[in-house]
Amino acid sequence: MNKKEIKKVVLAYSGGLDTSIIIPWLKENYNNPEIIAVSGNVGQASELEGLEEKAIKTGASKCYIEDLTEEFLTDYVFPCVQAGAVYEEYLLGTAFARPPIAKRIAEIAIAEGADAICHGCTGKGNDQVRFELAIKAFAPDMPIIAPWREWDIKSREEEIEYAEAHNVPLKINRETNYSKDKNIWHLSHEGLDLEDPTNEPQYNKEGFLEMGVSPEMAPDKPTYVSLHFEQGVCTAADGIEMGAVELVEYLNKLGGENGIGLLDIVENRLVGMKCRGVYETPGGAILYKAHSVLESICLDKDTAHYKSLVAQKLAENVYNALWFTPLTQAILAFVKETQKTVTGDVTLKLYKGNMINASVSSPYSLYDPEIATFDEDEVYDQKDSQGFINLYGLPTKVYAKMKAKNNLK
Repeated sequence: MNKKEIKKVVLAYSGGLDTSIIIPWLKENYNNPEIIAVSGNVGQASELEGLEEKAIKTGASKCYIEDLTEEFLTDYVFPCVQAGAVYEEYLLGTAFARPPIAKRIAEIAIAEGADAICHGCTGKGNDQVRFELAIKAFAPDMPIIAPWREWDIKSREEEIEYAEAHNVPLKINRETNYSKDKNIWHLSHEGLDLEDPTNEPQYNKEGFLEMGVSPEMAPDKPTYVSLHFEQGVCTAADGIEMGAVELVEYLNKLGGENGIGLLDIVENRLVGMKCRGVYETPGGAILYKAHSVLESICLDKDTAHYKSLVAQKLAENVYNALWFTPLTQAILAFVKETQKTVTGDVTLKLYKGNMINASVSSPYSLYDPEIATFDEDEVYDQKDSQGFINLYGLPTKVYAKMKAKNNLK
């Protein structure tokens, strides 16, 4: 890449620390190119306030703010809820968001005739791969600039110093300099005291949690929430039909108030290192739980067990930046087929960080109380079990006799 030939750059812009200083850095190090900032709105709310003004003030020629929230939930999040895709307990909040954002950035870069796309991901994280693989799927020949691989800045502390020297306004300071990622689905926290896994997260410290409260600060009485699903997609809560965005916002409020969806894990990153993160996913945790409860009565055993294997592979693909691949699309097609009868209602009791099953029903339920009952019934002949056990246990019996015959232990 000849820096002098880079005259127009499309920047994946969040307004956070990394991308805030990238605009002046590109101006200084890439022969003063035109910079077009693109921000994907996936429900990060207040983080978008003043974003366009800030981008232009720091050197961008224009700033796109693309509303991707509905697409983010319906095309990326909800199919993975249907699948039950979870990566090491992590509900994939950041991993879900990167593909639609990068896809839109690539589309704008092509439309604008850009010479390169730039992102602010570090060389240690997963997001660099997520952005770049998605860009390659839609703009395969577009050069990509990743300043963290080029500049002399070594830490977030030095980034702050650079921002201060270039009069770049920041919403953080040295004391609250957690690395965060926020969207409508979740909020992640990394860095500072969390880098030491012996430190308990400061859940009760004012300002730490943003989407809810800790379990001990939650009300002393339970909250019930009833969810209706159609073919594995939640379409209503507490009797009210809702679109995807309204639904997740509603469940975030209920879950947050009751301390639901907090997760503190050391996860295995794609690049090979372990990293500690604290996540808030209140509404998402409720959706995953309720969907799982509904599937317990709607899916047959073989489908449910095989689907759990597929779900793990899908979660790894999503985490590892492989959304726009044939395998991921094939898995999603399989999952969609399994959801044809996952329709019904689930009620959960939310209490101090816990989600307790309260009720589940479906017109497609495979659970038959007349067969399952411990009381007297007329549909199940218990004598049949003797022949079943004899046949099922025949290999074990033959093996045991062979061992005895040959004096094997």
